[in-house]
Amino acid sequence: MFSCRRATAAALFLSTSIYAQWISPRTAGIPRTPDGKPDLAAKTPRTADGKPDLSGLWMLRTEAYWDDIGFDLKPAGIPFQPWAAALYKERLDNNGKDSPLARCTPAGVPTLDTIPTPRRIIQTPGITAILHEYNIEYRQIFTDGRALPKDPNPNFLGYSVGAWDGDTFVVETIGLQDDTWLDLFGTPATGALHVTERFHRPDFGHLDLDITMTDPKAYSKPWPIQVHLNLMPDAEILEYACIENNRGMEHMVGK
Repeated sequence: MFSCRRATAAALFLSTSIYAQWISPRTAGIPRTPDGKPDLAAKTPRTADGKPDLSGLWMLRTEAYWDDIGFDLKPAGIPFQPWAAALYKERLDNNGKDSPLARCTPAGVPTLDTIPTPRRIIQTPGITAILHEYNIEYRQIFTDGRALPKDPNPNFLGYSVGAWDGDTFVVETIGLQDDTWLDLFGTPATGALHVTERFHRPDFGHLDLDITMTDPKAYSKPWPIQVHLNLMPDAEILEYACIENNRGMEHMVGK
């Protein structure tokens, strides 16, 4: 729709193809069919304490939410406060020239959930880590019983704690940067944003993620999206730094 989307998308799609540079890696512990192919319909793996094991290398099925995080909320759309709706329209009308993603700043939460590059989940008893190929970013989700901080120091990824609700891993995140762009189109959020993520692995090869955004300063009510990921067996992520080949910023001039 606008230039920064096309330029940034091209760079990201290039990065998603380079994981194949590993020479035929074979991931241990993957159930396989008689012909040796990964059995993605196999049962959900579980940890020693009986919880679903979310570990693995995952890839989104669509890039649509990265372009426009509220694309499937039509006709109502995102429930913006009036000022946020006006800012969103201004960013669209100005071709997204100030996009922080196009300038290689770290992507926050939930933006990282929607970027179509691989991510590896590593689940341990006290912490779950998510390693993103995008810009070499990582998340720490603490499951050691700690509470969210009462007065967090804002940062790109915020502060995340997780707990299990049956077979669903529920993550709460606060303390995010003010004036965040949630997508390439410029959906705004403030430092009051509270993100709730619900991870559910229905079988070996698929992961469902429900995400709810609550920000009373920017939205009139909480609003959800759902993204779906596929396991990437026999593959690895490689280092990808956005800034390494970030050319043509002089053309990001808007209208």
